[in-house]
Formats: sequence, structure tokens, C-alpha cells
Amino acid sequence: MCRPRPQARFAISTCSPRVEDILRAQFQITGRLNALVFCNRAGKPLDHNLVTKRVWYPTLTRLGLRLRTPYQTRHTAATLWLASGENPEWIARQLGHSTTTMLFQVYSRFVPNLTRQDGSAFLRLLEERAAIPHGQPGARLHGAAAEPTELNLLETGKDRR
Repeated sequence: MCRPRPQARFAISTCSPRVEDILRAQFQITGRLNALVFCNRAGKPLDHNLVTKRVWYPTLTRLGLRLRTPYQTRHTAATLWLASGENPEWIARQLGHSTTTMLFQVYSRFVPNLTRQDGSAFLRLLEERAAIPHGQPGARLHGAAAEPTELNLLETGKDRR
């Protein structure tokens, strides 16, 4: 877990072991100058405007990417985390939100087709959990010859009456 300095203005609640290793390695280089992970040669905090103009924009240009502010990387991170199936509550905490409301209002629209929105995800869940092979009417739950259940009655299309 990455722990911010107590007086830090911004905090990271958790981070992956890989990110933590990278930050620790950077601190080995800069930590002797100051208690900062990222600082200038004099050990002072980096100047946001200077980094943006001298490093950020030239890097984006060299990579052929559309220019965007560094702040916009949080939108990219949120969208990629959602698309990869990360827990929305964890994502909200990473972004500094107290609830998932803002996350869903702002970011969910940027993930088209995250779910098919046609009920197929629910059907896959039922098939996985109930071991019902897709397209096989009357399939038994977990292979047992059990009484008809709501699940296999729905699959066969029969009415309970």
C-alpha cells in the first residue's frame, strides 16, 4: 500500500506492488534531496507548469498523441479501470470520490459496450453458476436429476402450472 506523506495535499489510498516498487526506486534517487518522490535537482517540488511545457507536451507530440493536460490522465485511468472490470468502489476511492455516484455519472459513458446491455451478461452468469449449457433445453442443474426448478423451467420455456 502506498502511503502519502502526512502533510500531502493529494493522497493515494492503494497502489499495485509494481507501482509501489517504481515509486520506491525513484525515491532512492530523489529521497536524499528531500522527502519527495519527484523533485528538481535542488530538492524542491517540481514546477507543474515547467514539467507540462518541457516534458509532458513534447512527449505527447513525439508519440503522435493528441495534446491533453496531465490532469486528463485521471479520466483515462478511470475509463481503463472500468473497462478492465475493477471494482467501482475502489476506482472511486482512487479518484478521491466518497461514493461511486460521480464515477458512474462521469465515466460510465466513456466505456461503450463495457456490458452488452442486452441481458447476455446475466445469461452468462446463470450458465456459469448453474451449469446450464447454452441452447440446451431442460438441462439439469449441476448434472443432477432434480425436480424442475425456476431456472430450468425458464430454460425449457415450460410453465409451472
